[in-house]
Amino acid sequence: MQYLLLVYTDPDLLGALPAEEYDRLMHGCITHADELRAAGTLLGSQQLEDASTARCVRERGGISRVLDGPFAETKEVLAGFNLIEADSHEEAVRIAHEFPWIRYGSIEVRPVRDFGAVRRRVGA
Repeated sequence: MQYLLLVYTDPDLLGALPAEEYDRLMHGCITHADELRAAGTLLGSQQLEDASTARCVRERGGISRVLDGPFAETKEVLAGFNLIEADSHEEAVRIAHEFPWIRYGSIEVRPVRDFGAVRRRVGA
């Protein structure tokens, strides 16, 4: 089963890190991701640009709006994601624990829905 690990970080906590420490953590994260990819566990990953570059698009009552930044006021912002293959939700959570960003935010572990099944159900 596939799981999406949504990486949220607290910019204040990350900003307090010395640059060398951040680089050491990032290096470890990248090399660990390479190991997971080689093992067939990591299917894809990407780091996102700063939340200040985000735009939220929404429509309510026929009126469309584009808002700057993340929609919700929150201390942690979405910083990236990892798409993994795991045998269970528990294994996916264990893998999330292997990334250093849980100390500077959180990682949401969410099962990926079988979109092919949805497609078949709605006849698309």
